[in-house]
Amino acid sequence: MHVFRDDALGDHDAVGLARAIRRGEVSAEEAARAAAARVRAVEDRLNAVQVHLDTPAHGTETSGALAGVPTFVKDNTDYLGLPTGHGSVAFAPRAARRHAPFARQFLSTGVTVLGKTRLPEFGFNATTEYETGEPVRNPWHTGHSAGGSSGGSAALVAAGAVPIAHANDGGGSIRIPAACCGLVGLKPTRGRMVLNAQSRQLPIDIVTDGVVTRSVRDSAAFFAAAEQHWRNPKLPPVGLVEGPSDRRLRIGLLVDSPNGVRSDADTRAAVEETARRLERLGHTVEPVELAIDPRFTEDFLTYWGLLSFLIGITGRRLGTDFDRRRMDGLSRGLRESYVRDWRTTPGVLRRLKRTREAYAAGFRGLDLILSPVLAHTTPPLGHLSPTVPYATLIQRLVSYVAFTPVNNIVGTPSLSVPAMRTTEDGLPIGVMFSARPGTERTLLELAFELEADQPFRRIQDA
Repeated sequence: MHVFRDDALGDHDAVGLARAIRRGEVSAEEAARAAAARVRAVEDRLNAVQVHLDTPAHGTETSGALAGVPTFVKDNTDYLGLPTGHGSVAFAPRAARRHAPFARQFLSTGVTVLGKTRLPEFGFNATTEYETGEPVRNPWHTGHSAGGSSGGSAALVAAGAVPIAHANDGGGSIRIPAACCGLVGLKPTRGRMVLNAQSRQLPIDIVTDGVVTRSVRDSAAFFAAAEQHWRNPKLPPVGLVEGPSDRRLRIGLLVDSPNGVRSDADTRAAVEETARRLERLGHTVEPVELAIDPRFTEDFLTYWGLLSFLIGITGRRLGTDFDRRRMDGLSRGLRESYVRDWRTTPGVLRRLKRTREAYAAGFRGLDLILSPVLAHTTPPLGHLSPTVPYATLIQRLVSYVAFTPVNNIVGTPSLSVPAMRTTEDGLPIGVMFSARPGTERTLLELAFELEADQPFRRIQDA
């Protein structure tokens, strides 16, 4: 289902809409009203919105590359005057007293915020589902997951309610929903975006902010605009990428996960077809292996459990009524598993930090690595629900989220784009390109080339 229609938004992407606003063809206020109407029209089916504002919280911006483009902020990021619920019923959220640092950077691009999108509890799950209440549904097939943890943002963008939305990624949470919903999702290099307070407190900072979009140029425009607010001097600038590069790349092909999970037939075919397209375009593609420590998956789960444990003991900072017993089955299971194994923490952290050495070794002689985003196609709702017994749910997550976490631990950029192949029932399949630190520009240039070679499938044409 989608809400593309003949209104102020039309079928514009964010760049096209911002241009129309600058030219006076449509006003920012008209765009905001049209987006609010689209959200109302789709929300009963998708359940993607946590807070919806018919009138923007702080008016419409008049400057910035994306001035006047309506959007949403993910509900794990403070936005002045709006509650931050983190997808949890373990506390009553209170209105934020100030913008989070990234919210300020996001607003600097000129976007108009119309509310906040839903996520699974504390962003831990790869689907946006709950123990009670309706899940976020995939607009391509409402019986299936929209991914997680930025599932609400991805559902709104894919359905045409807004052209761009905030997302963040601590284990795949930009790339997974992008893959599920047929979008472009770039997880940037660690430190590319301004850090939030929580990131500075983590033993390994795995969370980065970004957006999900329907076009490569929207993602490129966002990263260029965000740099105008703040740029990390330790990283090369991304700048404004406007199209493909003439440079031909050496690309490694990784079809099965380094942790031993084998991709399903549709996913495998989508990646291999993409490899053949790249070769037709003049790039060199060759098989590659990443010699990741065989304990990586177990170690990442332990680290995930540490995060749940820390939330459990610091939750009163979120709300004085915080009760960790009300956290959902996945959060509780992660925390309890960590409590049993907490003594392993020093070794886990050492091994995870050493992952960057294996990652760098795998890139010798290569510019990028092509792989699946996920080990199998988008599951139906319920498959990854937090109501599933913890032991079963963890095995399902490990068999699904088998590629994305490495980039979060290493801190490297990684991009999901739609493959040409879809599932039998029309669901998108994402393919992922991973790169060296600071090379987002190369990822965007290649994505432009793939999009120009064969435009991404549109939901309104399905």
